[in-house]
Amino acid sequence: MDVLVFLGSPRKKGNSEVLTQELLEGVRQAGGSPEIIRLCEMKISPCISCGGCDKTGRCVVEDDMIPLYKKIISIDKIIVSSPIFFYGVTAQTKAFIDRTQALWNRKRLLQKKGEWVDNPERKGFFISVAATRGAKIFEGAILTMKYGYDAMGMQYGGDFLVTGPDKRGDMAKYEKKLAEAREAGKNFILGLDAHVD
Repeated sequence: MDVLVFLGSPRKKGNSEVLTQELLEGVRQAGGSPEIIRLCEMKISPCISCGGCDKTGRCVVEDDMIPLYKKIISIDKIIVSSPIFFYGVTAQTKAFIDRTQALWNRKRLLQKKGEWVDNPERKGFFISVAATRGAKIFEGAILTMKYGYDAMGMQYGGDFLVTGPDKRGDMAKYEKKLAEAREAGKNFILGLDAHVD
């Protein structure tokens, strides 16, 4: 099973990427084949709220997001990974999510024509690391991801969230969490409950 993976951190080999790689090991063990896309290496402009996709379901902004739409439409499993910046996902991740407005309009237009079919197998997963331990540290990011996956025509299939790691390399010290991440990756592919508190 192919899996599309979006790394939202601007820092290579940072804590969220270390955690994601462990989760992807579980994905591979369960038969998944991940394609990794690093958002900070792509030119994805913010949504300009022009309304260009309202009648067509296609974005008019020509940049690296355009080929991603086809990938998103054609796949059943997506994983987005982002550290928490100021109680939300990174700017790179948010720009990507905002641009799924075109997919939301595509879905709406297909529903209007009676041509949209919900596929319960299409699911999105969210991975995040936060340095601080605020009680609501992940709430904004989770809402963003839930609505983003809805725009992509996917159900929210769970998340794996870790608080504490701050400096580069800290995540490697959380051996129990890394092992749990591998299990969560397996469960996501196998269609089991992938949510871990």
